[in-house]
Amino acid sequence: MDKDTFNSKVVVFSEQFYRMAKSILLDEESAKDCVQDLYMKLWEKRTTLNEIENISAFAMKVLRNICLDKLRKKTEISTEMQEYASVHDHKPLQETIEQKDMTKLIKQYINRLPELQKTIVRLRDVEGFEIKEIATITSTTENAVMANLSRARQKIRNYLTMINV
Repeated sequence: MDKDTFNSKVVVFSEQFYRMAKSILLDEESAKDCVQDLYMKLWEKRTTLNEIENISAFAMKVLRNICLDKLRKKTEISTEMQEYASVHDHKPLQETIEQKDMTKLIKQYINRLPELQKTIVRLRDVEGFEIKEIATITSTTENAVMANLSRARQKIRNYLTMINV
């Protein structure tokens, strides 16, 4: 695969890659670093990329693994995560309701989901991937994807119902 083909088949998805990485890492700079790592890994394997049926799904899977590896290597919770936890865990319920910013509220609840469910919700509802592609990216079955997606959506509904939004 030459440079132009690589750009048209891989780099064209840079915004999706960035959003995916940021949703996992919750940090812009780390997300950018992981996307660059992804490009490096894919460029090194450019001679075999033509054999892959769905390059974007494959790249998302590689990116997810890069991001999860980065998270595993962290030994402490970042300052941003500590601030998030202290603000949102101790924030009075009435203040949350008064915000009336449903998108922000839903994003907060998505970030509280287990990692697999969070990834599946983002891939399906934000990025618009098909169930089959998500199964490939997450290394699970289509049934597992549908079950996790259903559970995640139900949890979000329950959160919203709890606060009567």
